[in-house]
Amino acid sequence: MELDLMSDIPEEKIENIAEKMREDNIKFIRLQFVDINGTVKNIVIPFNNEDMSELFNEGMLFDGSSIAGFVGINESDLVLKPDINTYSRLSWRPEESATCRFICDVWTADNEPFIGDPRGLLKKSLAKIAEKGLKYNIGPEPEFFIVDIDENGYPMPYDEAGYFDVEPLDKGPDFRRELTLNLEDLDFEVEASHHEVAPGQNEIAFKFKDALKTADAVITFKQAIKAIVDNMATFDQLDYRVTFMPKPFFGVSGSGMHCHQSIFKGNENLFSDPDSEKGLSKDALYFMGGLLKHARAVTAITNPIVNSYKRLVPGYEAPVYMAYGYRNRSALIRVPAARGKATRIEYRSPDPACNPYLAFTVMLEAGIDGITNKIDPGDPVEDDIYKMTEEEREARGIEVLPTSLWEAYHSLEEDPLILNALGPHISEKFLELKYQEWDEYRVQVFGYEQRKYLDI
Repeated sequence: MELDLMSDIPEEKIENIAEKMREDNIKFIRLQFVDINGTVKNIVIPFNNEDMSELFNEGMLFDGSSIAGFVGINESDLVLKPDINTYSRLSWRPEESATCRFICDVWTADNEPFIGDPRGLLKKSLAKIAEKGLKYNIGPEPEFFIVDIDENGYPMPYDEAGYFDVEPLDKGPDFRRELTLNLEDLDFEVEASHHEVAPGQNEIAFKFKDALKTADAVITFKQAIKAIVDNMATFDQLDYRVTFMPKPFFGVSGSGMHCHQSIFKGNENLFSDPDSEKGLSKDALYFMGGLLKHARAVTAITNPIVNSYKRLVPGYEAPVYMAYGYRNRSALIRVPAARGKATRIEYRSPDPACNPYLAFTVMLEAGIDGITNKIDPGDPVEDDIYKMTEEEREARGIEVLPTSLWEAYHSLEEDPLILNALGPHISEKFLELKYQEWDEYRVQVFGYEQRKYLDI
Protein backbone atom coordinates (compact mmCIF):
# COMPACT_ATOMS: atom_id res chain seq x y z
CA MET A 1 0.00 0.00 0.00
CA GLU A 2 1.31 3.42 -0.92
CA LEU A 3 0.83 6.16 1.66
CA ASP A 4 0.07 8.75 -0.99
CA LEU A 5 -2.98 7.45 -2.82
CA MET A 6 -3.71 10.87 -4.23
CA SER A 7 -1.64 10.98 -7.37
CA ASP A 8 -3.70 12.04 -10.36
CA ILE A 9 -6.69 9.77 -10.87
CA PRO A 10 -7.23 8.62 -14.46
CA GLU A 11 -10.01 10.49 -16.25
CA GLU A 12 -11.59 7.18 -17.25
CA LYS A 13 -12.02 6.18 -13.60
CA ILE A 14 -13.51 9.58 -12.74
CA GLU A 15 -15.94 9.31 -15.66
CA ASN A 16 -16.97 5.82 -14.54
CA ILE A 17 -17.82 7.13 -11.07
CA ALA A 18 -19.65 10.12 -12.55
CA GLU A 19 -21.70 7.76 -14.73
CA LYS A 20 -22.59 5.67 -11.67
CA MET A 21 -23.65 8.84 -9.86
CA ARG A 22 -25.90 9.82 -12.76
CA GLU A 23 -27.45 6.33 -12.75
CA ASP A 24 -28.09 6.70 -9.02
CA ASN A 25 -29.75 10.08 -9.59
CA ILE A 26 -27.22 11.78 -7.30
CA LYS A 27 -27.90 15.45 -6.66
CA PHE A 28 -25.62 16.07 -3.67
CA ILE A 29 -22.16 14.86 -2.61
CA ARG A 30 -21.03 14.57 1.00
CA LEU A 31 -17.29 14.94 1.47
CA GLN A 32 -16.84 13.09 4.76
CA PHE A 33 -13.99 12.86 7.28
CA VAL A 34 -13.62 12.44 11.05
CA ASP A 35 -12.10 14.57 13.77
CA ILE A 36 -9.72 13.25 16.43
CA ASN A 37 -12.67 11.90 18.45
CA GLY A 38 -13.99 9.91 15.48
CA THR A 39 -16.97 12.24 15.08
CA VAL A 40 -18.18 12.39 11.48
CA LYS A 41 -17.87 15.76 9.74
CA ASN A 42 -18.81 16.64 6.19
CA ILE A 43 -19.19 19.32 3.56
CA VAL A 44 -22.09 18.95 1.11
CA ILE A 45 -21.71 20.10 -2.48
CA PRO A 46 -24.06 19.77 -5.47
CA PHE A 47 -23.11 17.18 -8.06
CA ASN A 48 -21.61 18.95 -11.06
CA ASN A 49 -20.25 16.57 -13.66
CA GLU A 50 -17.88 19.20 -15.07
CA ASP A 51 -16.04 19.70 -11.75
CA MET A 52 -15.37 16.05 -10.88
CA SER A 53 -11.79 15.89 -12.17
CA GLU A 54 -10.84 19.01 -10.20
CA LEU A 55 -12.57 17.66 -7.07
CA PHE A 56 -10.71 14.33 -7.10
CA ASN A 57 -7.31 15.63 -8.12
CA GLU A 58 -7.16 18.98 -6.32
CA GLY A 59 -9.64 18.52 -3.49
CA MET A 60 -11.71 21.09 -1.63
CA LEU A 61 -10.31 23.72 0.72
CA PHE A 62 -11.88 24.00 4.18
CA ASP A 63 -11.27 25.69 7.54
CA GLY A 64 -9.66 23.15 9.89
CA SER A 65 -9.45 25.45 12.91
CA SER A 66 -12.92 24.52 14.20
CA ILE A 67 -12.35 20.74 13.99
CA ALA A 68 -11.38 18.99 17.24
CA GLY A 69 -7.70 18.07 17.24
CA PHE A 70 -6.86 19.66 13.89
CA VAL A 71 -5.15 23.09 13.59
CA GLY A 72 -5.08 26.58 15.06
CA ILE A 73 -6.67 29.61 13.47
CA ASN A 74 -3.29 30.80 12.17
CA GLU A 75 -2.91 27.63 10.04
CA SER A 76 -6.53 26.87 9.31
CA ASP A 77 -6.46 26.03 5.57
CA LEU A 78 -6.74 22.29 4.95
CA VAL A 79 -7.86 20.29 1.92
CA LEU A 80 -10.30 17.39 1.59
CA LYS A 81 -9.33 14.88 -1.09
CA PRO A 82 -12.06 12.29 -1.75
CA ASP A 83 -11.02 8.64 -1.94
CA ILE A 84 -12.71 7.62 -5.19
CA ASN A 85 -12.98 4.02 -3.99
CA THR A 86 -15.33 4.98 -1.13
CA TYR A 87 -18.35 6.01 -3.21
CA SER A 88 -21.64 5.11 -1.55
CA ARG A 89 -25.18 6.22 -2.19
CA LEU A 90 -26.81 6.99 1.17
CA SER A 91 -29.85 4.74 1.19
CA TRP A 92 -31.64 6.64 3.96
CA ARG A 93 -31.74 9.92 1.99
CA PRO A 94 -34.71 10.73 -0.31
CA GLU A 95 -34.49 9.12 -3.77
CA GLU A 96 -35.71 12.24 -5.58
CA SER A 97 -32.69 14.21 -4.34
CA ALA A 98 -30.27 11.36 -3.79
CA THR A 99 -27.08 11.93 -1.82
CA CYS A 100 -23.80 10.06 -2.01
CA ARG A 101 -20.69 10.27 0.09
CA PHE A 102 -16.95 9.94 -0.41
CA ILE A 103 -14.64 9.42 2.55
CA CYS A 104 -11.82 11.94 2.32
CA ASP A 105 -8.18 12.16 3.27
CA VAL A 106 -7.09 15.46 4.80
CA TRP A 107 -4.13 17.29 3.27
CA THR A 108 -2.42 20.59 3.91
CA ALA A 109 -2.61 23.54 1.56
CA ASP A 110 1.03 22.73 0.68
CA ASN A 111 -0.14 19.42 -0.84
CA GLU A 112 1.18 17.19 1.98
CA PRO A 113 -0.78 14.63 3.99
CA PHE A 114 -2.01 16.33 7.17
CA ILE A 115 -0.34 14.71 10.22
CA GLY A 116 -3.48 15.23 12.32
CA ASP A 117 -5.74 13.18 10.02
CA PRO A 118 -6.77 9.95 11.83
CA ARG A 119 -7.39 8.12 8.56
CA GLY A 120 -4.00 9.20 7.24
CA LEU A 121 -2.37 7.91 10.42
CA LEU A 122 -3.81 4.41 9.91
CA LYS A 123 -2.75 4.47 6.24
CA LYS A 124 0.78 5.32 7.34
CA SER A 125 0.96 2.30 9.71
CA LEU A 126 -0.50 0.01 7.05
CA ALA A 127 2.01 1.30 4.51
CA LYS A 128 4.89 0.37 6.84
CA ILE A 129 3.83 -3.27 7.12
CA ALA A 130 2.91 -3.38 3.41
CA GLU A 131 6.60 -2.80 2.65
CA LYS A 132 7.17 -6.23 4.23
CA GLY A 133 4.32 -7.76 2.23
CA LEU A 134 1.98 -7.85 5.23
CA LYS A 135 -1.71 -6.98 5.55
CA TYR A 136 -3.64 -6.31 8.75
CA ASN A 137 -7.18 -7.72 8.81
CA ILE A 138 -9.60 -6.73 11.52
CA GLY A 139 -13.21 -7.60 12.24
CA PRO A 140 -14.95 -5.47 14.90
CA GLU A 141 -18.25 -6.25 16.62
CA PRO A 142 -19.76 -2.88 17.58
CA GLU A 143 -22.71 -3.24 19.94
CA PHE A 144 -25.32 -0.53 20.43
CA PHE A 145 -28.45 0.30 22.39
CA ILE A 146 -31.78 1.41 21.00
CA VAL A 147 -33.34 3.66 23.63
CA ASP A 148 -36.65 5.38 24.19
CA ILE A 149 -36.74 8.89 25.67
CA ASP A 150 -39.22 9.43 28.47
CA GLU A 151 -41.26 12.58 29.12
CA ASN A 152 -38.46 13.99 31.30
CA GLY A 153 -35.86 13.55 28.55
CA TYR A 154 -34.14 10.53 30.11
CA PRO A 155 -33.21 7.42 28.08
CA MET A 156 -34.54 3.96 28.88
CA PRO A 157 -34.15 0.63 27.05
CA TYR A 158 -36.73 0.19 24.30
CA ASP A 159 -37.32 -3.45 25.35
CA GLU A 160 -36.58 -5.86 28.21
CA ALA A 161 -35.14 -8.68 26.11
CA GLY A 162 -31.85 -10.50 26.72
CA TYR A 163 -29.27 -12.47 24.76
CA PHE A 164 -30.65 -14.09 21.58
CA ASP A 165 -34.26 -13.50 22.71
CA VAL A 166 -37.12 -13.49 20.18
CA GLU A 167 -40.48 -11.74 19.95
CA PRO A 168 -42.40 -10.59 21.89
CA LEU A 169 -39.61 -9.85 24.40
CA ASP A 170 -37.30 -8.71 21.63
CA LYS A 171 -38.82 -5.67 19.93
CA GLY A 172 -35.90 -5.33 17.56
CA PRO A 173 -36.45 -7.71 14.60
CA ASP A 174 -38.02 -5.00 12.41
CA PHE A 175 -35.24 -2.57 13.26
CA ARG A 176 -32.50 -5.12 12.59
CA ARG A 177 -34.11 -6.29 9.34
CA GLU A 178 -34.36 -2.72 8.04
CA LEU A 179 -30.83 -1.96 9.22
CA THR A 180 -29.47 -5.08 7.52
CA LEU A 181 -31.14 -4.24 4.19
CA ASN A 182 -29.82 -0.68 4.29
CA LEU A 183 -26.33 -1.80 5.27
CA GLU A 184 -26.30 -4.27 2.37
CA ASP A 185 -27.20 -1.35 0.07
CA LEU A 186 -24.04 0.29 1.42
CA ASP A 187 -22.00 -2.80 0.40
CA PHE A 188 -21.72 -4.29 3.89
CA GLU A 189 -21.55 -8.07 4.06
CA VAL A 190 -23.75 -8.65 7.10
CA GLU A 191 -23.04 -12.00 8.75
CA ALA A 192 -25.58 -12.02 11.61
CA SER A 193 -27.77 -9.85 13.77
CA HIS A 194 -29.28 -10.50 17.18
CA HIS A 195 -30.37 -9.07 20.50
CA GLU A 196 -27.50 -8.73 22.96
CA VAL A 197 -27.30 -9.39 26.72
CA ALA A 198 -28.72 -6.12 28.08
CA PRO A 199 -32.24 -4.75 27.59
CA GLY A 200 -32.34 -2.63 24.44
CA GLN A 201 -28.90 -3.84 23.30
CA ASN A 202 -28.26 -5.13 19.78
CA GLU A 203 -25.46 -6.33 17.55
CA ILE A 204 -25.10 -6.57 13.77
CA ALA A 205 -21.90 -8.38 12.76
CA PHE A 206 -20.29 -7.67 9.40
CA LYS A 207 -17.52 -9.40 7.51
CA PHE A 208 -13.81 -9.18 8.27
CA LYS A 209 -11.80 -6.93 5.90
CA ASP A 210 -8.48 -5.11 5.75
CA ALA A 211 -8.08 -2.45 8.42
CA LEU A 212 -8.61 0.69 6.33
CA LYS A 213 -11.84 -0.58 4.73
CA THR A 214 -13.01 -1.79 8.12
CA ALA A 215 -12.34 1.54 9.84
CA ASP A 216 -14.28 3.29 7.05
CA ALA A 217 -17.04 0.72 7.55
CA VAL A 218 -17.28 1.29 11.31
CA ILE A 219 -17.75 5.02 10.77
CA THR A 220 -20.36 4.36 8.06
CA PHE A 221 -22.07 1.71 10.22
CA LYS A 222 -22.52 4.07 13.17
CA GLN A 223 -23.74 6.93 11.01
CA ALA A 224 -26.14 4.73 9.02
CA ILE A 225 -27.68 2.99 12.01
CA LYS A 226 -28.39 6.25 13.80
CA ALA A 227 -29.94 7.80 10.68
CA ILE A 228 -32.04 4.73 9.77
CA VAL A 229 -33.48 4.24 13.27
CA ASP A 230 -34.19 7.96 13.51
CA ASN A 231 -36.09 7.81 10.20
CA MET A 232 -38.08 4.75 11.31
CA ALA A 233 -38.91 6.33 14.67
CA THR A 234 -40.01 9.58 13.01
CA PHE A 235 -42.29 7.65 10.64
CA ASP A 236 -43.86 5.78 13.59
CA GLN A 237 -43.97 8.94 15.74
CA LEU A 238 -41.74 7.37 18.40
CA ASP A 239 -38.80 8.87 20.24
CA TYR A 240 -36.37 6.01 19.64
CA ARG A 241 -32.71 6.65 19.01
CA VAL A 242 -29.43 4.72 18.82
CA THR A 243 -26.51 5.21 21.16
CA PHE A 244 -23.00 3.78 21.00
CA MET A 245 -22.33 5.03 24.53
CA PRO A 246 -20.41 2.19 26.22
CA LYS A 247 -22.49 2.08 29.43
CA PRO A 248 -25.80 3.94 29.17
CA PHE A 249 -27.45 2.08 32.09
CA PHE A 250 -26.31 1.02 35.55
CA GLY A 251 -26.44 -2.66 36.49
CA VAL A 252 -26.42 -4.20 33.00
CA SER A 253 -23.75 -5.08 30.46
CA GLY A 254 -22.28 -2.27 28.38
CA SER A 255 -21.51 -2.08 24.67
CA GLY A 256 -18.15 -3.32 23.49
CA MET A 257 -16.47 -3.51 20.12
CA HIS A 258 -14.46 -6.74 20.28
CA CYS A 259 -11.82 -6.71 17.52
CA HIS A 260 -10.84 -9.96 15.76
CA GLN A 261 -7.38 -9.55 14.21
CA SER A 262 -4.89 -11.37 12.02
CA ILE A 263 -1.84 -10.63 9.88
CA PHE A 264 -1.60 -12.03 6.35
CA LYS A 265 1.34 -12.32 3.99
CA GLY A 266 -0.11 -12.83 0.56
CA ASN A 267 -2.59 -15.68 0.95
CA GLU A 268 -0.97 -16.98 4.13
CA ASN A 269 -2.35 -16.27 7.59
CA LEU A 270 0.76 -15.69 9.73
CA PHE A 271 -1.19 -16.50 12.89
CA SER A 272 -1.83 -20.07 11.75
CA ASP A 273 0.53 -23.01 12.43
CA PRO A 274 -1.19 -26.39 11.97
CA ASP A 275 1.86 -28.16 13.41
CA SER A 276 1.69 -26.43 16.79
CA GLU A 277 -0.31 -27.87 19.67
CA LYS A 278 -3.00 -25.18 19.52
CA GLY A 279 -2.73 -24.41 15.79
CA LEU A 280 -1.35 -20.99 16.65
CA SER A 281 1.94 -19.62 15.31
CA LYS A 282 4.71 -17.94 17.28
CA ASP A 283 3.88 -14.69 15.46
CA ALA A 284 0.35 -14.89 16.87
CA LEU A 285 1.74 -15.37 20.37
CA TYR A 286 4.21 -12.51 19.94
CA PHE A 287 1.45 -10.25 18.57
CA MET A 288 -0.58 -10.96 21.73
CA GLY A 289 2.56 -10.31 23.78
CA GLY A 290 2.83 -6.85 22.24
CA LEU A 291 -0.83 -6.11 22.86
CA LEU A 292 -0.52 -7.18 26.49
CA LYS A 293 2.69 -5.17 27.01
CA HIS A 294 1.09 -1.97 25.69
CA ALA A 295 -2.52 -2.65 26.77
CA ARG A 296 -2.70 0.05 29.41
CA ALA A 297 -1.67 2.77 26.95
CA VAL A 298 -3.76 1.29 24.13
CA THR A 299 -6.80 1.48 26.41
CA ALA A 300 -6.67 5.28 26.37
CA ILE A 301 -7.40 5.10 22.62
CA THR A 302 -9.72 2.08 22.47
CA ASN A 303 -11.77 3.27 25.48
CA PRO A 304 -11.51 7.03 25.13
CA ILE A 305 -14.27 8.60 27.23
CA VAL A 306 -15.14 8.86 30.92
CA ASN A 307 -18.09 6.51 30.45
CA SER A 308 -15.86 3.79 28.92
CA TYR A 309 -14.62 2.95 32.41
CA LYS A 310 -18.14 2.35 33.75
CA ARG A 311 -18.17 -0.62 31.34
CA LEU A 312 -14.66 -1.87 32.20
CA VAL A 313 -15.61 -3.30 35.61
CA PRO A 314 -15.76 -6.96 36.75
CA GLY A 315 -19.09 -8.76 36.64
CA TYR A 316 -20.56 -7.70 33.30
CA GLU A 317 -18.48 -9.76 30.85
CA ALA A 318 -16.18 -6.81 30.13
CA PRO A 319 -12.48 -7.76 30.05
CA VAL A 320 -10.47 -5.97 32.71
CA TYR A 321 -7.65 -8.48 33.26
CA MET A 322 -4.52 -8.45 31.09
CA ALA A 323 -4.18 -12.08 30.06
CA TYR A 324 -4.98 -14.29 27.09
CA GLY A 325 -6.77 -17.58 26.85
CA TYR A 326 -8.33 -20.05 24.46
CA ARG A 327 -12.09 -19.51 24.55
CA ASN A 328 -11.75 -17.71 27.91
CA ARG A 329 -14.06 -14.68 27.83
CA SER A 330 -12.80 -13.35 31.16
CA ALA A 331 -9.39 -12.55 29.61
CA LEU A 332 -8.50 -9.41 27.66
CA ILE A 333 -7.50 -11.52 24.63
CA ARG A 334 -9.40 -14.60 23.52
CA VAL A 335 -8.31 -17.03 20.81
CA PRO A 336 -11.44 -18.25 18.99
CA ALA A 337 -11.60 -21.92 17.96
CA ALA A 338 -11.39 -21.29 14.18
CA ARG A 339 -8.10 -22.33 12.57
CA GLY A 340 -6.40 -22.28 9.16
CA LYS A 341 -7.04 -19.03 7.29
CA ALA A 342 -9.65 -18.09 9.90
CA THR A 343 -7.11 -18.16 12.76
CA ARG A 344 -7.32 -14.91 14.70
CA ILE A 345 -7.09 -13.32 18.09
CA GLU A 346 -9.93 -11.32 19.67
CA TYR A 347 -9.01 -8.18 21.61
CA ARG A 348 -12.02 -7.59 23.84
CA SER A 349 -11.65 -4.25 25.61
CA PRO A 350 -12.40 -1.68 22.84
CA ASP A 351 -15.76 0.04 22.84
CA PRO A 352 -17.67 1.75 20.01
CA ALA A 353 -16.96 5.25 21.34
CA CYS A 354 -13.41 4.96 19.99
CA ASN A 355 -12.08 6.49 16.81
CA PRO A 356 -11.50 3.29 14.77
CA TYR A 357 -8.65 4.79 12.74
CA LEU A 358 -6.69 5.57 15.90
CA ALA A 359 -7.72 2.36 17.68
CA PHE A 360 -6.68 0.10 14.80
CA THR A 361 -3.38 1.99 14.47
CA VAL A 362 -2.33 1.52 18.09
CA MET A 363 -3.42 -2.13 18.23
CA LEU A 364 -1.46 -2.85 15.06
CA GLU A 365 1.66 -1.02 16.27
CA ALA A 366 1.52 -2.79 19.65
CA GLY A 367 1.15 -6.20 17.98
CA ILE A 368 3.92 -5.57 15.46
CA ASP A 369 6.20 -4.51 18.33
CA GLY A 370 5.46 -7.91 19.85
CA ILE A 371 6.41 -9.73 16.66
CA THR A 372 9.53 -7.62 16.06
CA ASN A 373 10.84 -8.05 19.60
CA LYS A 374 9.45 -11.57 20.19
CA ILE A 375 7.49 -10.51 23.27
CA ASP A 376 6.34 -13.58 25.22
CA PRO A 377 2.68 -13.30 26.30
CA GLY A 378 3.24 -15.88 29.04
CA ASP A 379 1.04 -18.88 29.66
CA PRO A 380 -2.62 -18.87 28.65
CA VAL A 381 -5.19 -18.49 31.42
CA GLU A 382 -8.18 -20.81 31.14
CA ASP A 383 -9.70 -20.28 34.60
CA ASP A 384 -12.41 -17.69 35.24
CA ILE A 385 -10.31 -14.68 36.23
CA TYR A 386 -13.35 -12.93 37.73
CA LYS A 387 -13.45 -15.62 40.42
CA MET A 388 -9.76 -15.36 41.33
CA THR A 389 -8.67 -13.50 44.45
CA GLU A 390 -6.32 -10.56 44.11
CA GLU A 391 -3.54 -12.73 45.54
CA GLU A 392 -4.19 -15.46 42.94
CA ARG A 393 -4.06 -12.93 40.11
CA GLU A 394 -0.84 -11.43 41.42
CA ALA A 395 0.73 -14.88 41.71
CA ARG A 396 -0.03 -15.49 38.04
CA GLY A 397 1.15 -12.06 36.94
CA ILE A 398 -2.29 -10.90 35.78
CA GLU A 399 -2.49 -7.11 35.80
CA VAL A 400 -5.56 -4.90 35.53
CA LEU A 401 -6.50 -2.41 32.81
CA PRO A 402 -6.86 1.26 33.79
CA THR A 403 -9.94 1.88 35.91
CA SER A 404 -10.53 5.48 34.82
CA LEU A 405 -9.85 7.83 31.95
CA TRP A 406 -7.34 9.64 34.20
CA GLU A 407 -5.38 6.42 34.74
CA ALA A 408 -5.56 5.53 31.04
CA TYR A 409 -4.21 8.79 29.67
CA HIS A 410 -1.38 8.76 32.20
CA SER A 411 -0.54 5.24 31.01
CA LEU A 412 -0.48 6.59 27.44
CA GLU A 413 1.92 9.35 28.48
CA GLU A 414 4.31 6.70 29.82
CA ASP A 415 4.39 4.51 26.68
CA PRO A 416 6.78 5.94 24.04
CA LEU A 417 5.89 3.32 21.41
CA ILE A 418 2.17 4.15 21.43
CA LEU A 419 2.87 7.90 21.58
CA ASN A 420 5.17 7.50 18.59
CA ALA A 421 2.50 5.48 16.75
CA LEU A 422 0.10 8.40 17.17
CA GLY A 423 2.73 10.97 16.23
CA PRO A 424 3.42 14.24 18.07
CA HIS A 425 0.42 16.14 16.70
CA ILE A 426 -2.31 13.58 17.42
CA SER A 427 -0.86 12.47 20.77
CA GLU A 428 -0.58 16.07 21.99
CA LYS A 429 -4.07 17.06 20.83
CA PHE A 430 -5.63 13.82 22.13
CA LEU A 431 -4.10 14.22 25.60
CA GLU A 432 -5.10 17.88 25.69
CA LEU A 433 -8.73 16.92 25.00
CA LYS A 434 -8.64 14.09 27.57
CA TYR A 435 -7.27 16.39 30.30
CA GLN A 436 -10.12 18.77 29.54
CA GLU A 437 -12.73 15.96 29.56
CA TRP A 438 -11.49 14.63 32.90
CA ASP A 439 -11.48 18.11 34.45
CA GLU A 440 -15.08 18.66 33.30
CA TYR A 441 -16.13 15.31 34.77
CA ARG A 442 -14.36 15.49 38.13
CA VAL A 443 -16.08 18.74 39.20
CA GLN A 444 -19.60 17.44 38.51
CA VAL A 445 -21.92 16.53 41.41
CA PHE A 446 -24.16 13.55 40.65
CA GLY A 447 -27.46 12.34 42.06
CA TYR A 448 -25.68 9.36 43.63
CA GLU A 449 -23.52 11.67 45.73
CA GLN A 450 -26.47 13.83 46.77
CA ARG A 451 -28.46 10.79 47.88
CA LYS A 452 -25.51 9.23 49.74
CA TYR A 453 -23.97 12.23 51.43
CA LEU A 454 -26.69 14.86 51.87
CA ASP A 455 -27.24 13.96 55.56
CA ILE A 456 -23.57 14.32 56.51
